[in-house]
Formats: sequence, structure tokens, C-alpha cells
Amino acid sequence: MSAHLSPGTPRVALVTGTSSGIGEAVVNMLCQQGHQVLAVDFNEAGKTVAEAAGAAFFQADLTGGDACRAAVADAVKRFGHVDILVNNAGIQHVESIEAFAEDKWRRILDLMLTAPFLLMQAAWPYMREGQWGRIVNIASVHAQVASPGKAAYISAKHGLIGLTKTAALEGGESGITANALCPAYVRTPLVDSQIADQARMHGMEEQEVIEKIMLKNAAIKRLIDPSEVAALVAYLASDQAGAVTGSSWNIDLGWTAQ
Repeated sequence: MSAHLSPGTPRVALVTGTSSGIGEAVVNMLCQQGHQVLAVDFNEAGKTVAEAAGAAFFQADLTGGDACRAAVADAVKRFGHVDILVNNAGIQHVESIEAFAEDKWRRILDLMLTAPFLLMQAAWPYMREGQWGRIVNIASVHAQVASPGKAAYISAKHGLIGLTKTAALEGGESGITANALCPAYVRTPLVDSQIADQARMHGMEEQEVIEKIMLKNAAIKRLIDPSEVAALVAYLASDQAGAVTGSSWNIDLGWTAQ
């Protein structure tokens, strides 16, 4: 089991939301480091991404608890245990609170808060047995601040910070760390779709959305590359980050510095 692995030995990682963007970059990074990776995504296109990186693939709609438990079980069946869990899967819907549909609210909370909890719960016994675990939750700058039109997304991300802190406190004695990453806008398909939604909601051109909304509060005026987030995930998933837990890591272009 993991407890007997020497520092620097490749681990078993389960990563969610891997068909593009941050998740794809994380899978690529962890595979390049020699880890055994199970990539989990609702989209079958994730299989192509996984195979190209050298990862295994498990297709699942993580809004259901059984699917979350099945994903962890598949990782254990393939590799024997789970050492690293990266909760990245997410969706977005931009709408005012008044107009926000209940089914969309519930789906976002199920995928982005309940699923990380259930995946963590299922992987926990294997990390505890191995006395080594790394949980990295991809939150958002919107786990720190709010913006109009994103009630469900922001609620889920704020909740994810609380879940991360609780996991850090409960996991310390078992060598399990839990941290959250809080990036600002990353150049991903999810963000690209938000640009169109924001343009519609605010009556702007799409380039105006990038300049006047997405980068308005940023000291560095550009979108973040997914590889920049993946590099920080790789550090937090490493032996070197064993003393780092319960933290929220802002990678936000200076957004929250003001």
C-alpha cells in the first residue's frame, strides 16, 4: 500500500472533469510525472484525452452518488488504491437569482459540492490505510468573492472551501492533506461559454466581457493557461507538500489583492 512507498514514487490519482481545460492539463501533468491516473468525465470525448495522455478513463455523471462511488471503485480495481483525488468537474449557468431554474441550481450543487464530498468519502479509507493522501479541490476566485448571475456556482465554490478545511482537520493524523485552488478566469471551453452568456446578460460584445468583466479586477490583464493551474495541482499532490493543508491557493492574476 501507499504507506510503504518511498518519497517521489508515482501514486494513483483520480481526476474529474478531464475532457478539456484544467482537467485535461492536470491529467497530462500527472501522467508526465509517472503517476497512474484515472480520468473521469461525463463526456465520452474524455476517453480520447485520457488515452493520449496515457491515463485510464471512466465515464460517469457525477451528479449521482452511485457514480461517484463507482469511479473510486474503478480506480481501486485497476490500480489497487487511490492516493490523489483532484475534484475539478464543473458546469456553469449565468442567470439572475430571480430567473435561476431550480433544476439547474440543484445540478450545479450536486456536481460541484456533493460529488467532491462523495468522492472524498469513497477514497478516504484507501488514503487512511496508506497513511498518505492528497485531495486537491479546484475551487475558483469565486470561492473568495461574488459576481452577479452566478448564484449556484458561487455557492458551490464557497462550500467547497469549507469542505476542504474540514477534510484537512480530519485527515491530518492519517497523512491526508486537503487544499483548494482558486483561479480567476482560465482559458477553457467553460469560460468561453460564459463569455457568450455574459454578453447576452449584460448586452455587451464578447470582447467587452473579457475586458470589462473578466479582467476588470485583475492586476495582470490576461486569461490564465490551464497548464499554470495544473503545475500548482502537481505540487500540492506531491510529497513536498506534506506540510500544506487546509489552504486556499489564489491563482487569480491579483484579483483579490485589492
